[in-house]
Parts: sequence; structure tokens; C-alpha cells
Amino acid sequence: MINNNLIITPKTKVLDLIDTYPELEDLLLAYVPAFEKLKNPLLRRTVAKVATLQQAAIIGNVDISNLINVLRNEIGQDTTMETAENQQYNYTKPEWFNESNVTVQFDVREMLSKGEHPVNQVLADLKALPEGQIYHMIAPFLPVPLIDKATGLNFAHWIDQKEDNLFNIYFSK
Repeated sequence: MINNNLIITPKTKVLDLIDTYPELEDLLLAYVPAFEKLKNPLLRRTVAKVATLQQAAIIGNVDISNLINVLRNEIGQDTTMETAENQQYNYTKPEWFNESNVTVQFDVREMLSKGEHPVNQVLADLKALPEGQIYHMIAPFLPVPLIDKATGLNFAHWIDQKEDNLFNIYFSK
């Protein structure tokens, strides 16, 4: 039966999807194994609330069109998927990066462990960051929604992934 409460698109929030279509949770987790962490109630309340399916696809390194069509097919929605806009994420050390210009470092893992979302703190820190200085954020996963917000505020970024669960993200104006 088709549920018309929510049409699945790349901009659909992960939490909205699994709240509206709980039967899709296992399928989503199987398709994007990186989202297995959403079974953790703290991460579910923080990450799933702000992450879109497009961002989930980037995190899981899967094709967004395929992901959307698999989810839509499962619940009987039209599987004709328009091309999603592609956000570029920088994994190559940029010319602007200089370790001596890193003036602020923030490890978001403690906030996340308390069930808090660090986006407001990070955005406030970035807005206060002097021109030419670099902000260093440490996270246990790729915080795509936060990177998207910072990019929208004209911050350049560099993602330096150290391990599966350790990301260093650097921002500069």
C-alpha cells in the first residue's frame, strides 16, 4: 500500500524516513552499512534528525539514485528518480592548509556521547573564526550535514580520515 505521507527524495531526512516507513529501516541499514550506528539511540536523535538520504548515500559511498529507487520500490512509490545535485567533498590536502594556522580545535565526540548535537557550537565557532585561521573538528563519522552548512556559509573544508571512526575536518574562510 502506498503511504502518501512522505515522498522519498534525496532531501528526505533519515529520521523522517524511518519514522514514516519503519519497515524501511533494515533495508536502509543493509544498503548503507555505515548507518548501522543509527541503532544507537544517541546517534539516532542527533545524526538521523539532520542527515538527508543524499548525505547518507555520500557517507555510505552508494549511488543516490539507486538508493532512492530501492526505497521507493519497497513501498510502492514511483521509481523514476531525477538526477540529484552532487555536493563535492574535499579529501585532498588543500593549498590553504597550514598546521600553524589551526587556532581552534573541537572534538565533537563528547557532545555526541551525551546525546547533544554539536552543529550550533561548530557554526558559532566558525562564524567567530578570523580570516586566514583554520578550525579543526574531530568526529567519529563524516558529519556531512554540518559540512554542507559550513560550505553554504562560504567555508572551505578538508576531510582527513584517519580511521573508520576518526575524521579530522578542517575549515577555513
